[in-house]
Amino acid sequence: MKGMRLEDQMKAAMRRLGMAHRTEKSYVSWYKRYVKFHGLRHPEELGEKGVEEFLNYLALEKNVAVGTQNQAFNALVFLYREVLKMELVGVNARRAKVKKKLPVVLSRDEIRRLFEHVRVGLPSLMLRLLYGCGLRVSEGLRLRVKDVDFENDCVWVRDGKGGKDRCVSMPENLKSELERQVARARLIFEEDVENYGESRVYVDEALDRKGQGRYSRSWEWFWVFPTALRGVDPRDGEDKRHHILEGAVSKWLKSAVGKAGIEKKVTAHVLRHSFATHLLQAGVDLRSIQELLGHESVKTTEVYTHVMKAMAGKVRSPLDDL
Repeated sequence: MKGMRLEDQMKAAMRRLGMAHRTEKSYVSWYKRYVKFHGLRHPEELGEKGVEEFLNYLALEKNVAVGTQNQAFNALVFLYREVLKMELVGVNARRAKVKKKLPVVLSRDEIRRLFEHVRVGLPSLMLRLLYGCGLRVSEGLRLRVKDVDFENDCVWVRDGKGGKDRCVSMPENLKSELERQVARARLIFEEDVENYGESRVYVDEALDRKGQGRYSRSWEWFWVFPTALRGVDPRDGEDKRHHILEGAVSKWLKSAVGKAGIEKKVTAHVLRHSFATHLLQAGVDLRSIQELLGHESVKTTEVYTHVMKAMAGKVRSPLDDL
């Protein structure tokens, strides 16, 4: 990769390892911020001391969350290890403070009101799918036709956070709508074949190469939620059909929240938090919820026990006894 810009070398290394495009954008962004912070000096000149200074700056001056600082550190570790072939050992930066926050959760009544005010059709289906299956928004958007198993009434989440697969139950009252959505996707697939000679979607480069290009052109690997228009894939510059974007989901959700009069900061992830909390309230055990959410550790899932207790008002206020 000699002669290539460092940014392009990073991208090439990430694509070779099959890393997500979202991770690629994030890591490249941190690399640029890192170099800019150090006055455009080359990272080879900076080494561990340069990394420490940048992480300290993020923690002490920018007051970033611990997850943000960790993401920056991971990006720089990747840069040095995979591109510059240098190991970062002994980086002793000040860590960002861990802020213990409980997740925002909607009550069942708020969930009902939200769905009453979301636009009928694709917006309604997508938001109810995220809540009904406890999916991260990226997991819902990236569903392939082969992942929606109508025979066994389940939805497969492939390559979720941490590269893990999992299976969740398909909500019964979404089955017919999902079938109609897959039928609509089939029409788009067939239009591509008719108009362009093939329908192409993004598939991991190594996997597609192994399948001699047939996966990216197959119906099974087509998106359940494709966009109306084709676009250029920034990874290889080729014309492909992408899935709908997160921005559309955020727009649908914001509109529905406003119409429903819900005065909470609601993101798509709040639907996932609500799914977990409502299952816990219904008596589902913590380990099962952990598996449904795809959490690495049950400790991550335990936060919902605190939410449930807070919502239930376990400790009676003395004011109510006056």
